[in-house]
Amino acid sequence: MAKDTTIVLVHGFWGGAAHWAKVITELTRLGYDKVRAVELPLTGLADDAERTRQMVKQQEGRVVLVGHSYGGAVITEAGGLPNVAGLVYIAAFAPDAGESPGAISQQVPPEAFPNIAPDSDGYLWIKYDKFGESFCQDLSAEEARIMAVTQKAPLASTFGDNVTAPAWKVKPVWYQISSHDRMIAPDNQKRMSGRMNPRKVITLEASHASLASRPVEVSQLIDEAASAVG
Repeated sequence: MAKDTTIVLVHGFWGGAAHWAKVITELTRLGYDKVRAVELPLTGLADDAERTRQMVKQQEGRVVLVGHSYGGAVITEAGGLPNVAGLVYIAAFAPDAGESPGAISQQVPPEAFPNIAPDSDGYLWIKYDKFGESFCQDLSAEEARIMAVTQKAPLASTFGDNVTAPAWKVKPVWYQISSHDRMIAPDNQKRMSGRMNPRKVITLEASHASLASRPVEVSQLIDEAASAVG
């Protein structure tokens, strides 16, 4: 029987909705017919949160919002809608009010920070030859190459955009920590997840791209969240 909660997946920096491909396949296997993936413009937190709200408002019934990386900041900002029943963070930022992803990163700088560079138009890129070791060192060389070539660069200013009303203060939360993450320091993930009073935290021996390298465990956490709020 198909499960009636809608799962809305929100990607982060340097990727698009297709980063969720393996999770989408696994959620379908688990019985979720209603899975949606937002394609963010990555032009600012306000823009990205509004795009997410638009998709959530189009869904009937309960929604579980799932954010990877910067997508965690987006679901934090956009997740206060009444039909959002829960939030799942996958190696993700979870800022407090008045806090930005950039401010969080400054507390414990990520290992791969030197491999990120701006272009002349104000967009941030992971150096192509450093993408695999920075973002997804536990994927194959072929998968890493594809992610590097198709990376979606954010406007650098987005890193400094502050969350205004954190949805995690009023919604149930689940969190997955990546212990080998080089884009968001694992210590930062532990601190963020700890202050949210989450229903459950799991730690995977994974890179930042746990949604691609560990899709089974990530999908099981999403399923647990959707079952709890259902």
